[in-house]
Amino acid sequence: MNHSDGEGDRVLGSGRHLDLIDRNGWEFVSRRRGREVVGIVAWTSEDRLLLVEQDRPAVAGRTIELPAGLVGDEVGGEDESVETAADRELMEETGHRARRWTRLARGPASSGLASEMVTLLVAHDVERIGSGGGVGEERIAVHEVDRARLPEWLAAREAEGLLVDIKVPMALLVANGGDRIP
Repeated sequence: MNHSDGEGDRVLGSGRHLDLIDRNGWEFVSRRRGREVVGIVAWTSEDRLLLVEQDRPAVAGRTIELPAGLVGDEVGGEDESVETAADRELMEETGHRARRWTRLARGPASSGLASEMVTLLVAHDVERIGSGGGVGEERIAVHEVDRARLPEWLAAREAEGLLVDIKVPMALLVANGGDRIP
């Protein structure tokens, strides 16, 4: 969804990637490119969750997140499917591929702040075929964390000062190889 979807929208400011919109007195941000975000729940065959760690200037620190990225943000790829974007992002960020995808959920990322929608997909039959680490200057660190150790591992990262994206603990609800929340 972009800011032009509402009648009477007023652009208060624009950056390279975002617009600040006023819609009937409510201010929010909207991406200039990309239809939505895809987030990926990827458990390996060893029951390890693939996570990424990266700098996030908006929160002034490094975060632990599910692999994720924009859908349709690349020139010439504006019509890409959510699954195609997920495949690309999983490979770029973690060096893994999935043989099959299923949709877990779709909804607003932060409905009081942004027009952005997020689709969560479950990656099935995941295998490592590259190193990952992101593209350009992303500096992404890849972590494979055992399901049984995930809560304590996340607590240790928080104690180190990292921020854990709220979607990460929810991945515990997805069974390895499952395609829905039990």
